Amino acid sequence: MIHNAQLIKQGAEAKVYLAPFCQRQAIIKERFAKAYRHPTLDKKLTSRRVIQEARCLNRCQKAFIDTPTVYLVDVDSSLIYMEFIEGCSVRDYLTTDDGHLPEAQAKVAKEIGTALGKMHNIDVVHGDLTTSNLMMRKESGSLVLIDFGLSYVSNLIEDKAVDLYVLERAFTSTHPNTEVMFAQILEAYGQNSKASKLILKKLEDVRMRGRKRSMLG
Repeated sequence: MIHNAQLIKQGAEAKVYLAPFCQRQAIIKERFAKAYRHPTLDKKLTSRRVIQEARCLNRCQKAFIDTPTVYLVDVDSSLIYMEFIEGCSVRDYLTTDDGHLPEAQAKVAKEIGTALGKMHNIDVVHGDLTTSNLMMRKESGSLVLIDFGLSYVSNLIEDKAVDLYVLERAFTSTHPNTEVMFAQILEAYGQNSKASKLILKKLEDVRMRGRKRSMLG
């Protein structure tokens, strides 16, 4: 039991709490056991995921990519204590009236594309890029990448293209009429990713496979 913790989100892999830590509000992410797995195997896999998430976050921070700062990693309890980001998600932003201003959207798109390009340059693949996992800080409005629960390190062009495809699908399904904004994201990505030509070419292949799967049902 986490002392004075408020449960704010529960997903398939983890519970997320808001709780005081070292005289500040912090996010505490707790990965829980999977009953269908052998306890020893489950503990090993869960520990690996906790370490991997914390390492990916630290890798991004070292590359000056805005992500939540990791305060503490408790592998035995499957807990990560990290910075609480005060602000709104890009998802919420795009569903407000302000989110529909072309100039404002272009600025956000540029920040998203820039951040993703830099992230892929250091071989971090997010694994769950949605507009809910892109935050805008309340004070500065700057972009923060959050929720690295499915992240991993890979230098494969395919993995990075799939990362972009997942975000594109999130835009298409959640935010109608944002094709221009996503094109702006890819433009900024192209300017910041060292392997952008190869990755964006591979993205076309991934899209084709996605369309074939949709047609086949």
